[in-house]
Order: sequence, then structure tokens, then C-alpha cells
Amino acid sequence: MMQELYKQYKGLLFKLAYQLLGSVSDAEDVVHDVFLKLYDVPLEKLTEPKAYLCKMVTNRCRDIQKSARKKREQYFGEWLPEPLGSLDVDAMASVDRDNQLSYAMLVLLERLTPTERVVFVLREALGFDFNEIAELIEKSEVNCRKLLSRARSKMGVAPEEPIHAEAATQELVHDFLIALKQGNPNQIVSMLDPNVVLVTDGGGKVSAAVYPIKTRDHVSRFLFGGLRKSSMIEGVLQIDISQFNGQPALIFRSSEGIHTIAILHVEGSLVRNLYLVRNPDKLKRVGIE
Repeated sequence: MMQELYKQYKGLLFKLAYQLLGSVSDAEDVVHDVFLKLYDVPLEKLTEPKAYLCKMVTNRCRDIQKSARKKREQYFGEWLPEPLGSLDVDAMASVDRDNQLSYAMLVLLERLTPTERVVFVLREALGFDFNEIAELIEKSEVNCRKLLSRARSKMGVAPEEPIHAEAATQELVHDFLIALKQGNPNQIVSMLDPNVVLVTDGGGKVSAAVYPIKTRDHVSRFLFGGLRKSSMIEGVLQIDISQFNGQPALIFRSSEGIHTIAILHVEGSLVRNLYLVRNPDKLKRVGIE
């Protein structure tokens, strides 16, 4: 029975845990721990396994979030979610990827309290009904609706606005890549939104901007200055396109291996946000040791 439950629900539970924590490794640990504990659960409690398992995952994630918040208060610079790469495809196999929150939405989730985040993910990412959410988190349906409304407001999402943030197309990312390789700052600037924001996450372990970088010119200068610096310090630079969080992204390689993943979020065909993940701990699954 446990093997059947694992096969049927591991994708759903991983997706729930990942979007609650923003960490692939932590999400995997949560799913593993939940199924280990399931062996001690009486069978009569598993009449509705989906709800029971989701509740177990949610409670475990809440415990982790409490300690994670303290760690992030001490985190050096900006914190970004761990990118979900191709190595994690099996974990998501049983989940509808068309309903997966974009990376930009994961970043916005960091504005929420743990309870708001649970309600938002259960409702908007997993499509749970409010009565299911209410039972899962032991609050009234009215309260859950208020929590969702508050979450949307904090994230800057209007009540009726679709929650799937616009991801960069393969063509846009390819054009962006060509402009970088050709050293064409004017082309890069033309692809950036006037209110563009670039965020880098180095975790205090590698060089990264401590604060977000804003405006087209500053972002362009940072990108080309960073490329020159990487080439000089880390060796030959290679940039490729790969898939992360269900969207095309850029992978920067040096002679030492992969050192940066860049994920683009667009609005109206212009790049509105650039997220540069450089913390080696968040790149282990794509080749960094």
C-alpha cells in the first residue's frame, strides 16, 4: 500500500513542499520524512490519503519555515528560491506542469506569512477547494478566503488577475543570449523594461550584488561588468540555454563549472525581472560541488 501511495502522491507532495519552501533539497527531505512516518499511521486514518498526506507535508514545512525565517534574517544579501532543473523531472512527473507557479511567483511568495503561503499554494497552484484548505489548516473557509485575498494583495496580484506570471519565451532568451555574447549593451537595454530589477543571490559565498539593481542602464552595466569579471577570474566563459521551473533560462559556465543560473521574467515582451542564482549550495543539482 505504501508503495502505491508513494507512486500516486509523491509528485503532488513534492510540488507542495517545494513551493512552500523554495528549496528542492528540503522538499525532497520533507516527502521522504512524511512517507517514513506514514508507516506508523493507523490505516483507518488513511481513508482520504491525499488530504492526510498534504496535511503532514504542510505541518512539516511550517516547522522548517520557522527556522528558515531566522536563517534568512542572517542571510548575506538577497535570498532567491533554488531553481528547479531537469534533474528533478521525475519528482514532478505526476503533476500537471501547466499549473506550476513560475519562478517569479515563487520569489513573490517570500512576502507572505507561512499560513498565507500555504493557502495561496493550495488554492492557486494545486487547485484545492476552500473547504479542503479549511480542513487541512484547521481554519474556517471565510478565514481562508481572507488569507488568500491578503496574500494576493501582498504579492501585488489583483483579485481576478491570473496568477501565472509571464515567463520569457525561448526566442526572447535566445536574443538576450546573443546580445550578451556579442557585447551589445544597446540591444540589452532595448529588451529591458524601464522599471527592470535585477536580483542576485550569492549567499555570501561568491560575489553578488547585496541589493537589487534597478533601471535599464544600471542592469546593463552590471551584466557586462559581471561577464568581464567572470571571464578574468573564473576562466573561459560559456553561456547556454536550459530549462528551469518550466521556462528557458541561461546557464553561465566557467572553467570551474556552472556558476550562475539566470531566470528572466517578462511583462509585455520586455524583461521586468532578472534573477541570478549564484549561491553554490543552490547549484549543486546542476553540476556544482
